[in-house]
Amino acid sequence: MDLSIYFSEQHHQVRDMVREFGRTHVAPVARELDRTSEFPWENIRRMGELGLLGVPWPEELGGAGMDQMSYYVTIHELAKVDASHALTISAHTNLGTSPIMDFGTEAQRRRYVPLLASGKVLGGFGLTEPGAGSDAGGTATTAVDKGDHYVLNGSKVFITHAGVGEIFVATARTEPGKGNRGITSFILTKETCDLERCRAVGVGHEDGLPRVKGFRAGKKEDKMGWRASDTRELVFEDAVVPKENLLGTPGHGFINFLKTLDAGRIGIAALSLGIAEGAYEEALRYAGVRKQFGKAIGSFQGIHFQLADMALEIEAGTHLLYHAAWLKQNGKPFKKEAAMAKLFCSELAMRVTTKAVQVFGGYGYTTEYPVERMMRDAKVCEIGEGTSEIQRIVIARQILGDVVG
Repeated sequence: MDLSIYFSEQHHQVRDMVREFGRTHVAPVARELDRTSEFPWENIRRMGELGLLGVPWPEELGGAGMDQMSYYVTIHELAKVDASHALTISAHTNLGTSPIMDFGTEAQRRRYVPLLASGKVLGGFGLTEPGAGSDAGGTATTAVDKGDHYVLNGSKVFITHAGVGEIFVATARTEPGKGNRGITSFILTKETCDLERCRAVGVGHEDGLPRVKGFRAGKKEDKMGWRASDTRELVFEDAVVPKENLLGTPGHGFINFLKTLDAGRIGIAALSLGIAEGAYEEALRYAGVRKQFGKAIGSFQGIHFQLADMALEIEAGTHLLYHAAWLKQNGKPFKKEAAMAKLFCSELAMRVTTKAVQVFGGYGYTTEYPVERMMRDAKVCEIGEGTSEIQRIVIARQILGDVVG
């Protein structure tokens, strides 16, 4: 489709560059990485060299100096080939880095962002807890003020890069009894779990980064999808966090992290749309070469309708995604539009990948073709960074705000 109403020439160039990277370096290894659940350190190094781990951040802070639209284009294009690689960029950039850019002090930005934006180390975001998922305001992790430092106790679950990452932003309750206003955010650092591999590859670890005592990763999750992405628990056991690592204003951690999630929803929409588009392209190709009853299956009306529905909804999702991205890019309110894009595109990814598996028939249910992996990868898009149910609540509140006040 023609994206010129959203894209400049630079955006087309970014798309072409990411497409070439995906075809050359990601597509050949995606199946095996999914099978083994191995983190793609070689490609992390390549993505860092291409500037893909710091797309929207200033060059003086180690970034690529591009814009938010370029960032969403990057995720969208890479997810057509492999969701795990796209998620690495999304979680690292929006969740791991943007809170420091948006709410950090100048000293914090200069200390941590160059390491993150250049891809030297990976970052993550700690909000979800065992008893606080959709109800993120139910944060139970505590932070006790000890004068020149805080002591944190608790845990975060389902954290992308919890094992492989070294720089994290996380919330903890500093003032019991104050609800959401008693939650504060912090910057925490630890050593990567893949130290030997990182040293061999040349990225993923920074010797000069101080470690927070009592802060560590838990066991690695064995997931249905996004298997080449690292997901674990983060554990705080009397973790000693210096006062200078407080991120933003005390008591504003919950509010600020919700702002981060608003932007992150556009990223998950881009990732979801990429999965859907990748599955559609696979199904379209297969429909032209697979023969039954002496004809290509693409000549049958049953396949016509499935492909037509995929193409229709992908076009609609594309406009929802890039409209939300355009609003954010231009400093306009985008909360409702981000939720709409995330909701539609994540559910679209499930519909399209399910149809794609059906087009492939029995072969679609095997690992010989990528559509079964895409179907598994699609499901969590309806859960992460706000479930479909939460998106509907956000949308309803936005459209009913002036009516029911």
